[in-house]
Amino acid sequence: MKIVTYNVNGLRQRVAQFGSLRNLLNSFDADIICFQETKLRRQELTADLVMAPGYESFFSCSRSSQKGRTGYSGVITFCRVKLAFASGEVALPVSAEEGFTGLMGNSEACKVELPFLAEDIEEFSQDELLSVDSEGRCVITDHDHFVLFNVYGPRAGGDDEERIQFKQKFYQILQKRWESLLHMGRIIIVVGDLNIAPSAIDRCDAGPEFDNNEFRRWFRSILLENGGQFSDVFRTKHPDKREAYTCWSQSTGAEVFNFGSRIDHILCAGSCLHESGDMQCHSFVRCHVQECDILTQYKRAKPESILSAHRWKGGRSIKLEGSDHAPVFMTLVDIPDVSLHSTPSLSSRYVPMVHGLQQTIVSVLMKRQVSEGIEEPVEKTGLPAMFPCDNNNYPPSQGSEGSILEFNDTCGSSSQEAVSKSGSEYTKSITMQCNVSKKKARNQWSQLSLMSFFKKSSNIENGANDSCTDNLDNKTETSQPDPCELETQSVCDNSDSPKQCSLDTDACDLNLAKLTESSIKKEKSNMASLEWQRIHQLMQNSIPLCKGHKEPCVARVVKKQGPNCGRRFYVCSRAEGPSSNPEANCGYFKWAASKSRNEKSSH
Repeated sequence: MKIVTYNVNGLRQRVAQFGSLRNLLNSFDADIICFQETKLRRQELTADLVMAPGYESFFSCSRSSQKGRTGYSGVITFCRVKLAFASGEVALPVSAEEGFTGLMGNSEACKVELPFLAEDIEEFSQDELLSVDSEGRCVITDHDHFVLFNVYGPRAGGDDEERIQFKQKFYQILQKRWESLLHMGRIIIVVGDLNIAPSAIDRCDAGPEFDNNEFRRWFRSILLENGGQFSDVFRTKHPDKREAYTCWSQSTGAEVFNFGSRIDHILCAGSCLHESGDMQCHSFVRCHVQECDILTQYKRAKPESILSAHRWKGGRSIKLEGSDHAPVFMTLVDIPDVSLHSTPSLSSRYVPMVHGLQQTIVSVLMKRQVSEGIEEPVEKTGLPAMFPCDNNNYPPSQGSEGSILEFNDTCGSSSQEAVSKSGSEYTKSITMQCNVSKKKARNQWSQLSLMSFFKKSSNIENGANDSCTDNLDNKTETSQPDPCELETQSVCDNSDSPKQCSLDTDACDLNLAKLTESSIKKEKSNMASLEWQRIHQLMQNSIPLCKGHKEPCVARVVKKQGPNCGRRFYVCSRAEGPSSNPEANCGYFKWAASKSRNEKSSH
């Protein structure tokens, strides 16, 4: 059995990168796949993002209304199964829960299977409990043999007291939930981006005070070697492995030189599944975990891009596609099947906004009646109503002398007049009129031509003149006119009136005006382009050169709230890396002359 955890940094982007959700999931060849930082709001969930054939999914989205927290974070767990109902597969959970406080309104079955003792969290108010679950940072799935936590830990800056307190509360309550389940004898597996690098070996630039961080101290306190109950599975399997990182700064190109940190983890707690009298030497990691490692092939920086790594230039010269994290996997062995069960109610297949609402027979019949009610009426002759009765479109009858008799039956008139025509003339006339009728029907909702605004409506009794007018209206729409149009065009040319000639002259003047206006616009565009080139050249000349490589720097803007927010500065354009590497960023920094936003607003 294989379990994968991956911070996708936007699920929609990863699905687009692999072509489909199914391709993304199949690339891991895993039984349980846990994604973090999906960046999807609940109303944005669609079947192509959370549903894939052969997988059941369980998600949690941010419910926070705070500024900057909507469409933020989010986790989802995919379970590869053969049967969604009456299945004995371990990958299919027997129950699932959104959040970890027990207050997210899940089904009663989840609360029975995964209870949370009230006395464990009595020190926290209900508002505090709801706040830690409001950002969509955890999904719990119970797989009978073990309980799986898919967690996306909050990030807190060094001077952001509000987020530091939130992160403290988040892990305090989460640890209470773990202890409650361990007290019941359950095995716990925690996977996800915890946003904590536990030791100096897990960080590229760890300083002397690195280990004194309160969250790193908390992380190490829950590990077995420090008296806790959890095992850091990767570090247990690779105790001395260095430069094993899972996250890199995407703004500095740090993955080019593998200048990152290990903050994506798999933790396990509990005894093994073996039934033996002597369980002292048995643990879940020792008995059931075969392998655990980082899937470096999912890194954005590929080996072929290392040759031009020193020319990274702020990410503009190298296209780095993918997340700024790398997945971590764990392989389990000797995991027996479980009793038959079905997909829990938290599954995406039961969410109406994702899978759609089931239609009733009444709704289907109503749609059918509506569609039948808008059909076009049909005349007695069998022709659609689009052919009016005054267009002489009735079928002819064959005369005794080889001529064709055409009946002209106008609406509301009982008189009929037989007109003798040759077969070829009748065919040409009918073809011409049908073409005109089809063009009228096709152009009913199309954009009007410019000539139509200069024409006056008139009733022309002559059939040839009528056809000529129709052909003039549609002359600009067809690149190759048919023979009928060419024939009628000659008739129209011979019968031009002074009024028509005046219209043609006005049209020519209008075309000349349009050409003049187009040339003026083109000239202005060229002038603007030259001016922008001049400004760009001036800006290039004002960009300083870094001292380490004597190369043009890249400009950045301070986004962090404070006195320098909005202020521009220049840094070395190369990718971030160790200071011992001369090809890496030299650390050059210089403020630009522009003032910060706060300074501008004060004046």
